[in-house]
Amino acid sequence: MCLLLLVLVTVKSSESTHLIGLGSYDITGPAADVNMMGYANMEQIASGVHFRLRARTFIVAQPQEEKSIVFVNLDACMASQLVTIKVIERLKARYGELYTEENVAISGIHTHAGPGGYLQYVVYIITSLGFVQQSFNALVDGIERSIMQAHENLRPGSVFINKGEVLDASINRSPSAYLNNPQEERSNYEYDTDKEMTLLKFVDDEWGPVGSFNWFATHGTSMSRTNSLISGDNKGAAARFMEDWYNRDKGFQSQSLIRSGPYRRISNIIPDFHQHRKELLEIASNFQSSPGRAVTRALSVAKRVRSSFRQAEKPQFVSAFCQTNCGDVSPNVVGAFCIDTGLPCDFNQSTCNGRNELCYGRGPGYPDEFESTRIIGERQFKKATQLFEGASEQLKGKVNYRHTYLDFSNLSVQLSESANNVKTCPAAMGFAFAAGTTDGPGAFDFKQGDDQGNAFWKLVGGLLKKPDEEQIKCQDPKPILIDTGEMHDPYDWAPAILPIQILQIGQLVILSVPGEFTTMAGRRLRDAVKEVLTSGDEKQEFHVVIAGLTNTYSQYVTTFEEYQIQRYEGASTLYGPHTLNAYIQEFKKLASSLINNKKVVPGPQPPDLLDNQISLLTPVILDATPLGSTFGDCKTDVPPGSIFSRGDVVTATFWSACPRNDLMTEGTFALVEILESNNDWKPVYDDDDWCLKFIWSRPSKLSTRSYATIEWVIPDVAVSGVYRITHFGASKSLFGSVNHFAGSSTAFAVA
Repeated sequence: MCLLLLVLVTVKSSESTHLIGLGSYDITGPAADVNMMGYANMEQIASGVHFRLRARTFIVAQPQEEKSIVFVNLDACMASQLVTIKVIERLKARYGELYTEENVAISGIHTHAGPGGYLQYVVYIITSLGFVQQSFNALVDGIERSIMQAHENLRPGSVFINKGEVLDASINRSPSAYLNNPQEERSNYEYDTDKEMTLLKFVDDEWGPVGSFNWFATHGTSMSRTNSLISGDNKGAAARFMEDWYNRDKGFQSQSLIRSGPYRRISNIIPDFHQHRKELLEIASNFQSSPGRAVTRALSVAKRVRSSFRQAEKPQFVSAFCQTNCGDVSPNVVGAFCIDTGLPCDFNQSTCNGRNELCYGRGPGYPDEFESTRIIGERQFKKATQLFEGASEQLKGKVNYRHTYLDFSNLSVQLSESANNVKTCPAAMGFAFAAGTTDGPGAFDFKQGDDQGNAFWKLVGGLLKKPDEEQIKCQDPKPILIDTGEMHDPYDWAPAILPIQILQIGQLVILSVPGEFTTMAGRRLRDAVKEVLTSGDEKQEFHVVIAGLTNTYSQYVTTFEEYQIQRYEGASTLYGPHTLNAYIQEFKKLASSLINNKKVVPGPQPPDLLDNQISLLTPVILDATPLGSTFGDCKTDVPPGSIFSRGDVVTATFWSACPRNDLMTEGTFALVEILESNNDWKPVYDDDDWCLKFIWSRPSKLSTRSYATIEWVIPDVAVSGVYRITHFGASKSLFGSVNHFAGSSTAFAVA
């Protein structure tokens, strides 16, 4: 509070009427043994890191009115009700009533390559073998730290907005359902997905630009259902690219535009390396692989490359690529094809000769999913930089918010003044849910577009809970596979009470929704809210954006017409055919209360099920190495006398230990170092760089031995010089103690 008073005095002498603050913190969860969240594929188990996950936060405050809003963007599949509850508890303990569930939004980018087990409802943690405390703690801790940073960085500043189209980063993966929307409505739009990106640029009065947040609809499914490396997918990649781009352009010694490399082209060891390749090799030959050695955890943090970007007197640059109405939107823009024939999949059911598991979407880098991720991330990043540099419309006016909880299992909805009210239903998932999508197909004989079901699977689903006639009628035409909303053993299988929220910064309004709205569902919601907002006395024009997967998760929301087709998105619209109308009705009420300055009833509180959670994930008992080896020793070294070119792949494998022993938060498991002229090794790439992969494995599932393979794809802009690869880890003894170690490869030359 003292900090806010000090800043309030400062803002009174500034031209800005807002305070802005941004923060970012590592939320990378366990990189081993934990099922990844998103595809519900039991075999997709984390086994390393491609690049790290982060929580990125902005706070905008209007101190004269004592109002502020907090928006947190997570490199995670979605927000979690339990995570939100615990973060708010911590914020209230730290800041009192300054930040509460009313003005804090926590949103997920929908990567399908992050550790699961952090949601509180049974259906979302089955594949992760229940609740994973480490995943949960990484998120809660990281979100809190990110918000704390943003709060501490609050200073007078301005927010600018800009919009533009990204035409090549998304397609509609359920066009047959989209086409069931009225032709008159569809004719209002040029595309069957939303192509518009909305970007905010944050400018500190003294320091200039300090960050950007944008919203654009495309799924986080460029990385496939078989990937096992932690990744922020295309949006996480875009954020990494943009932060590095800004740091590079502002003169920091940072990574490359896309491929992540220092921008010095010449090593300071040998000024003219073209004439002295032999000298490079001679220098490299003096540095053999170092045996594994004991280190402190702090060394991993200190060696992190981006630690050097932070200046004590200036906030770091933060860029977030947020999710919006991505429900039916895929980044696999080449289309969906059969893996057996190479022909396009069936249009209506996305099958190949009747089998859904053979139909896969292809990204622009097909068959390389990493390349597809990079390309889709780059396309968003490039548009974001254009919007960032051209942003000129300043957000002016009040900061405000509204929030309420609603019981979506039995919500009365008035479709029109003349029609009888209808109701939403207790949550249930249809048969097409099990079919998956073209981004990640399901198994068995399930198909998208199934509005009938079959007797066998109805019998299987009925063993869990047989829906009664009222529920069947309410969910019609969805054939119910799992009646999740009426299943409560050992605790609730699906949410019933959901939050909805509006955040306002001047002429920008953010609609926080706890699910994945399809393209047309999002359009209808935005239009309905905008109509209410512009009906006020001020007649102000508003920018309205949807923040998807925010504050909790309740799967999909389709239009009534799309629901009738019962593709994956319709089958996953939990609360029945009138779910979207319920959202529109309740958001219109929130918008009306916002413009008329009226209070909102808080609504029923969601449950806190932390004490009910069950975890079947076995703990790490012991790590070991072969006789004669120690942790950090090279198992497979870089060959002595090696000299590589840009584009080559350098690999070293180390005897390691389970990454669950220490998540290396704000540190690194992998490092590439360059030799400086004073014989010091300087870090240039770590496990938050696109070009570096940390891959962990065991010889067998129950083995106490493990190894870490580090792959470095030498970037086009890499410095010529002498390098080595270093691995950091932490081993667990039989007595439970955790010991940190490091090891380095033999040095090699890049010319």
